[in-house]
Amino acid sequence: MTTVDVRAGGGDLSGHGLNPSGQVIWNPTTSVLYEHAVTRGDARIAEGGPLVVDTGRYTGRSPKDKFVVREPSSEGRIWWGGNGEIDEDSFAGLREKVVRFLDEQATLYVVNAFAGADHKHRIAVRVITNRPYHALFAKTMFIDPTDDELRGFQPDALVLHAPELEADPKVDSTRSGTFVLLHPKRTELLIGGTFYAGEIKKSIFTVLNDRLPLEGVLPMHCSANVSKDGENVAIFFGLSGTGKTTLSADPSRLLIGDDEHGWGDSGVFNFEGGCYAKTIRLSPQAEPEIWKASHEFGTILENVAVDERGVLDLDDDSKTENTRAAYKLEAIANTLPTKQAGHPQNVVFLTADAFGILPPIARLSREQALFFFLSG
Repeated sequence: MTTVDVRAGGGDLSGHGLNPSGQVIWNPTTSVLYEHAVTRGDARIAEGGPLVVDTGRYTGRSPKDKFVVREPSSEGRIWWGGNGEIDEDSFAGLREKVVRFLDEQATLYVVNAFAGADHKHRIAVRVITNRPYHALFAKTMFIDPTDDELRGFQPDALVLHAPELEADPKVDSTRSGTFVLLHPKRTELLIGGTFYAGEIKKSIFTVLNDRLPLEGVLPMHCSANVSKDGENVAIFFGLSGTGKTTLSADPSRLLIGDDEHGWGDSGVFNFEGGCYAKTIRLSPQAEPEIWKASHEFGTILENVAVDERGVLDLDDDSKTENTRAAYKLEAIANTLPTKQAGHPQNVVFLTADAFGILPPIARLSREQALFFFLSG
């Protein structure tokens, strides 16, 4: 094994049961990951500098292939009607397959980062993958540690990521070859059988969904921004594609984050260090900040069409409607550096009401707001 420590904070993987035979690159820089992704043939560089990748047959998450290990320490707090369950023996068997696969790879990438801008509630995350663009995704979507924080870094959550490796449903107790497994007590996640990078960040969101309520924090799937004087915080709930990212990037306000937040005693804080924006039919007129971020170095574009000259076509949905851009929050000029603010004064529910049942804008009473929130 050859260890390359691009930033301080490298170490030994034997504590995770790994003994890689190839090169291990700890905390790689964006430039290194670009070079490796292009050299491998996994990506292209488009005009302006974004890295363009194709996620293959999965262009979105696979929720039916997500399982939680049923084990005594967490059994009573998990909604088993809404989460697929798997036993500890199946987890152990599949983990062994993942470890064996990663051990045999020519290169592994280790990304150390944080989830949660509030230091009282953040978790240290380690992602181990054999794919450079997935390492770049993790580096982009989670919060960068300082060099001091990397020294002696100890992960609270471990993601073992092997996108090419498929499970055997008959042996591994999965539904298909794709698997996203969480062991709550070990705080370990196994991901395989899918190249869609969004599974990495959503798996950590699942961990925070489990942990934060025990700390008195409400985890939320929402975007958030704040007035420039810091007084007026707004949060925007909504399913994918209803406008969370676009509305939170309002240039007249400061962006806290576009997707995942906690609401605790001190207010609202972002879980992430990046944005994961839909790019289909983005325009420089309607969404100037997001459009600009989608055309810059360091951004990952998933399933976006690019011609032989390297020019992007954001209107092309031939691969999927769910084309995505992952970029650092700082790519948006009006980002709030701390990624946290006070308590919300405005809570907005965004809908995609194709039947015209709801009025275009409605101001809800407290009781109505509670009803619609609990109704999803």
